[in-house]
Amino acid sequence: MRALMALLACGAALTGCGTQQTVLSAGGVRPFTVMLDRFPNADHAALYTALARGYFRAVGLQVRPLVPSEAAEPLQLLAAGRVDMAISYEPQLLLARDRGLKLVSVAALVQRPLASIIALPGAHVGAVAELAGRTLGTRAIPYQAAILRALLAAAGVSPASVRRVDVGSQLVAALESGRVAASFGGDWNYEAIKLREMHRAPLVIPADHAGVPTYDELVLVVREGEARRDGVDIRAFLQALSQGERVLAADPGAALGPLLEANPSLDRDLQLESITQTLPAARPANSAEPFGWQQPSAWANFAGWMYRHGLLTHDPADAGLPPYTNEFLPGQGI
Repeated sequence: MRALMALLACGAALTGCGTQQTVLSAGGVRPFTVMLDRFPNADHAALYTALARGYFRAVGLQVRPLVPSEAAEPLQLLAAGRVDMAISYEPQLLLARDRGLKLVSVAALVQRPLASIIALPGAHVGAVAELAGRTLGTRAIPYQAAILRALLAAAGVSPASVRRVDVGSQLVAALESGRVAASFGGDWNYEAIKLREMHRAPLVIPADHAGVPTYDELVLVVREGEARRDGVDIRAFLQALSQGERVLAADPGAALGPLLEANPSLDRDLQLESITQTLPAARPANSAEPFGWQQPSAWANFAGWMYRHGLLTHDPADAGLPPYTNEFLPGQGI
């Protein structure tokens, strides 16, 4: 672990450390595709705000968001060269790299876990240990299943004693109907808010309150080769995205129009509350760090935890280039 900490200590830049005040302007607009982690929602508010305000075009990028058909698709298509960037999850990126995919995170979109254990009061689930012998609804996302097994084992619960049911996006309906006693994979900034709006007073245990070290829920991922060769586009994208986040910080409702246009099925009130509650989790704990900052010690702690719990087959300390870099964030790099 000391080796891993040393490797990550200076921000894990792919081509250098230092600072830079970035000013980019459009000399010509280039296509740039971004695959989302799921349907457009409040987690993507900064992206859709920047799109609507023309910030990406101002730095020479014609950004086109794509919606995946399933959770594994973003990193698969990115590794295959089919998209320029993917929004994924820190655990999923670490698992992909463990399989040999040459991918790297260039920014954290949401800087703490959103995935939570959620239960309604009548289920009498107040702690992870109380899931023994119960039925749990999940979204069947591989990395979440791996984390859940580790959480149960740490609480002294045999994973085999918990019946897991894939309910997809119907976590709230499954809880409401009593089909499951609790769920894991729903988010404190979405499903939990929806249940509160229904006056159901859910119990919510975020993953980092249940024994998992904190990690970046959503990260922006690129191919390592492109990061070395085409850093100008990545830096431009993150500059424009940061402008979108600053607009949101001043007015959380700024993203509602663009999000609803992208996904008319969204509930306006739910999205506004979700944006408002997510904003603090989208900012670094240290206000001196730029939007998107990835904390070296947190990445080291979480990668080490995954390895110790058998979720990774290779020691992250021996993985060569680190899984992330901060060098393309505004004000960073050479």
